[in-house]
Amino acid sequence: MKTKQEKRIQIILHVILCLMILLWLYPIIFAVCNSFKTSQEALNHVISLIPLAPTIDNYVHVFETLPFVRITLNTLFIAVTVTSIKLLTSFMAAYALVYFDVKGKGILYFLMLSTMFIPFTVSMIPNYLLISKWKLADTVFGVILPQLADVLGIFMLRQAMRGIPKSIIEVARLDRISHKKTMKEIVLPIVKPSLCSTGIIFFINSWNEYVWPVLILKSKENYTLSLALQMFISAEGGTNFPVAMAVSVMTMSIPLVLYLFFQRQIIDTFAMSGIKG
Repeated sequence: MKTKQEKRIQIILHVILCLMILLWLYPIIFAVCNSFKTSQEALNHVISLIPLAPTIDNYVHVFETLPFVRITLNTLFIAVTVTSIKLLTSFMAAYALVYFDVKGKGILYFLMLSTMFIPFTVSMIPNYLLISKWKLADTVFGVILPQLADVLGIFMLRQAMRGIPKSIIEVARLDRISHKKTMKEIVLPIVKPSLCSTGIIFFINSWNEYVWPVLILKSKENYTLSLALQMFISAEGGTNFPVAMAVSVMTMSIPLVLYLFFQRQIIDTFAMSGIKG
């Protein structure tokens, strides 16, 4: 039986939690509400969330100015491709580092891990020169190519694989089971939660990426959503931000819709990762 003091503390904690949730949701609510305002109303009633005269002109303006469906498909294609290939390369590299007895693999892993501390600006120019030389500038493949491997993914999956008893892998090797079958039927089901959580990180990072695409992509039909948003902000000089808010809403709507469809799998993934961790 809870005492009155414990109940009061619980109520206070719930109130604080609700306030934190509202504080986190406010920017999203602000963007949605302002996307339905006119430019004049947005300037005169910035704090007011409810539009006095709701309009969809901002969304119409976006679709008339840019090939927005093509831009959305570009962003989705880049994010899905980069995420898939990164997961594949990270999984295979982590498996090799854990289960292959290769001389010097510890040093190799240390060198790979040290690249996490190299700023992107250091590799940006060499990557740009290579992409230009291979005539992949202003293409989505030029955005994808330098992102086919990720040290963070290798690190996370290696840590997950180290938790698998080596006796299971040794028995598979004694039964002459190939590495391909071992990865697919033994290791993959065990590290699936870590693989999914890593994939979520990769997808979000790729979806929101701005610096590298802005260097490579020049044509509007090849833009990503982050470039489209920046174009409206720059073009309007920061004064007609309802249009920018409309782009922001459409940019974040797709990940939110994907989350609604896969929320059970995502929650189960992080729950299982927490239990095993």
